[in-house]
Amino acid sequence: MKHLGIIIESVGEGVENLQVGDHVLPVFTGECGDCAHCKSEESNMCDLLRINTDRGVMLSDGKPRFSIKGTPINHFLGTSTFSEYTVIHSGCLAKINRLAPLDKVCILSCGISTGLGATLNVAKPKKGSSVAVFGLGAVGLAAAEGARISGASRIIGIDRNPKRFEEAKKFGVNEFVNPKDHDKPVQEVIAEMTNGGVDRSLECTGNINAMISAFECVHDGWGVAVLVGVPNKDAVFMTKPINVLNERTLKGTFFGNYKPRTHLPSVVDMYMNKELEVEKFITHRVPFSEINKAFDYMVKGEGLRCIISMEE
Repeated sequence: MKHLGIIIESVGEGVENLQVGDHVLPVFTGECGDCAHCKSEESNMCDLLRINTDRGVMLSDGKPRFSIKGTPINHFLGTSTFSEYTVIHSGCLAKINRLAPLDKVCILSCGISTGLGATLNVAKPKKGSSVAVFGLGAVGLAAAEGARISGASRIIGIDRNPKRFEEAKKFGVNEFVNPKDHDKPVQEVIAEMTNGGVDRSLECTGNINAMISAFECVHDGWGVAVLVGVPNKDAVFMTKPINVLNERTLKGTFFGNYKPRTHLPSVVDMYMNKELEVEKFITHRVPFSEINKAFDYMVKGEGLRCIISMEE
């Protein structure tokens, strides 16, 4: 599900980097620009504004900006975008090209950038390489799109739902594996397919067994596995240390390692320059009055992204 992008209506005191009329993408995480993470070229996990599901108020005064008949209503994920007007910390807004269509590039402020960046910024597959993507939902397909853009020659999609395979071809996936079709671990199947393992793998489900498979299916000597999906907080990752000693690398990523304010404008530019295709991720559109229909699509796993428009 995705709200449309935002046009700034007014700015508060002390906001210097944005002005009325700017087109922006609201992001669930942020970039204050001052903390150790923001000053590091290697991190996007801002100390002040990183995702916080419990904070329903503005940082400046600890109060929400929404209410109904005097009753305060909390903010959601720092953005609160199922609303015609919202108030957002300036560090959670990425100023973008005004010519970019907001009803399309809005999907870049969450899962699409997460998968895309996991491939382009973290896995970094070389041209002609092999890439395995575990989970062919929107994030996994965005990871596959990153592999397509990188020039990977073999993009192997792994999913337990074969209905997803046809759609995945639009994103560059050219081989498919359904773990349910095999009586041995899928990492062994992939190793056999690729003469020892893939060059890069991306795990986009959050399933702990898929995470282990994604790591163990990369080639020794140079293989890199990137964990993208969010697991249960009590899940434990287990593999034999020899798998690491044999020069396999395991990495994690948050929001594709993109710093929202610094990097998202260039992702929008990728779309404007026709390097990145976003339309194929948008499978449904509904007016706000039918928001529950959008939730139904999400719960049933129908489609990839649903755009919700405030205009009826």
